[in-house]
Amino acid sequence: MATASTGSGVIRLFRFAGIDVFLHWSWFLVAAYEVQARTSLYSSPVWNALEYLALFAIVTLHEFGHSLACRQVGGRADRIVLWPLGGIAFVNPPPRPGATLWSVAAGPLVNVALLVILSGILVLPAMLEWETVAPDGYALLRTVWFINIGLLIFNLLPIYPLDGGQILQSLLWFALGRGRSLMVTAVIGFIGVAGLVLLAVAARSVWIGILAAFILANCWGGLQRARVLARIDRMPRRAGFACPSCKTPPLRGALWRCSNCRETFDTFETQAVCPHCGARYTLTNCLDCGAQHPVSEWVD
Repeated sequence: MATASTGSGVIRLFRFAGIDVFLHWSWFLVAAYEVQARTSLYSSPVWNALEYLALFAIVTLHEFGHSLACRQVGGRADRIVLWPLGGIAFVNPPPRPGATLWSVAAGPLVNVALLVILSGILVLPAMLEWETVAPDGYALLRTVWFINIGLLIFNLLPIYPLDGGQILQSLLWFALGRGRSLMVTAVIGFIGVAGLVLLAVAARSVWIGILAAFILANCWGGLQRARVLARIDRMPRRAGFACPSCKTPPLRGALWRCSNCRETFDTFETQAVCPHCGARYTLTNCLDCGAQHPVSEWVD
């Protein structure tokens, strides 16, 4: 789960429930490598391809869990990008700990549901002795089961920005506030990165090393964002107004910048009119969730 832009190098696959699914071009390179590297497991490369497609399906369902849950709590979610290290759901839940917690937790809950379904499916082949009658099919089912539970366990590690780290941040948010909770989680994430680096060296794994670098970059970005949010959390809020989308009262102060004269002003004091050049704005931007609404709709 993320809130950044989609980026370049992606191919649009399909659209479902108003959510566009994109595939990064590097997925094809990794898919070709993985299929070739695991040919000894099956009697035909077709089964290897099916295994990788199953991974693709599990990750896609996981990200849809994030996206649909975010929408359920009133947030915005319209893009999913699949890439070799997993998937990213571009979501923007309301800036409330409960809403964020549900948006994050829904992804792993999809894997829990799949675990139950796959465990039930595996019972029948075991009873019918498919391991000897149809060894490739049975091996595929078992591998998909392990892939799903492996993704579930890994995603629940309390390392930011993994789901476990974001769940921890959402829980701490109730007690510490948004900024401080993110700061604590980012610091824990740095400790997790150190562990992954040691694991990458011990296992001589390039992929774990790349994953550690990705998490390190996100932890650093999270720490910088936490500092900004901590300052915002200490700023006063304006009573009598609330964002129609996220229901959060707006900050008080000259925090909106006029696109005409580049001066800052408090849009709620001037009713969305720049006091420096007289420019009038029909929409006011929420500094918490990014939604835009007329000032008249902000009245609580």
